[in-house]
Amino acid sequence: MHFIKTTEQSSNYEHLEQMSVHDLLTYINTEDKTVPLAVEKALSQIEALALKIVEKLKIGGRLFYIGAGTSGRLGIVDASECPPTFGVPHELVNGIIAGGDQAIRRAVENAEDSTTQCWLDLEAEGIGPDDVVVGIAASGTTPYVISGLEACNAKGILTGCITCNAGSPLALVAQYPVVVVVGPEFVTGSSRMKAGTAQKLVLNMLSTTAMIQLGRVKGNKMVDMQLSNAKLVDRGTRMIMDATGVDYETANQLLLTHGSVRKAVEGFKL
Repeated sequence: MHFIKTTEQSSNYEHLEQMSVHDLLTYINTEDKTVPLAVEKALSQIEALALKIVEKLKIGGRLFYIGAGTSGRLGIVDASECPPTFGVPHELVNGIIAGGDQAIRRAVENAEDSTTQCWLDLEAEGIGPDDVVVGIAASGTTPYVISGLEACNAKGILTGCITCNAGSPLALVAQYPVVVVVGPEFVTGSSRMKAGTAQKLVLNMLSTTAMIQLGRVKGNKMVDMQLSNAKLVDRGTRMIMDATGVDYETANQLLLTHGSVRKAVEGFKL
């Protein structure tokens, strides 16, 4: 099936090398402004996928992101930020990239073209029917990601995707596709730009919504965040002040005694 990849269409701008720095920045910003509007058009798709992710996580399942290159790295970034932000186990949200962890820093040649490796990578994580797998690929044609979702579908594992091309093979394979059409990139085909930004926005929405639905936010605060540096201890202390009305020193002592904002506030109320 042939379809038009809008992410590969020629840029709306010509002779970039002749532009001033001011003009380059202005035009990139002009293009970037269109991304949230494109995401808005996909909200119903994002909601459908988010509901399924929450459903699976609530019964003990895990969330897996699979991708290659920029898309794979974005999935890993989102997954890696869930434990410190929401205090969840590291294995709850997982990012898998074609080529393995070495591909996070440097591109691994031909890794994204494999049609068998993705399932092996998922199998190594003990993937099962309670889990959900979200394939990320701006082009919607990455063999590693498509084959991974096909294998999951065959095994009865829930699948979703985030892509930036309408009618792509990936969107047709995923049970819950999210398609954010951002159009041509400022630098033709450079999907690390608008497409990457769109993917990051959708990932933020999926994981944050899921964590809130799992009770990992109270009011609007990250009450289960890990206290891994001075900034976060200070933030946690101020959260406790806000929730209890005590002074900074008392709040700080409560935090250090209990080890988390949630436990400190609950302990104070007892």
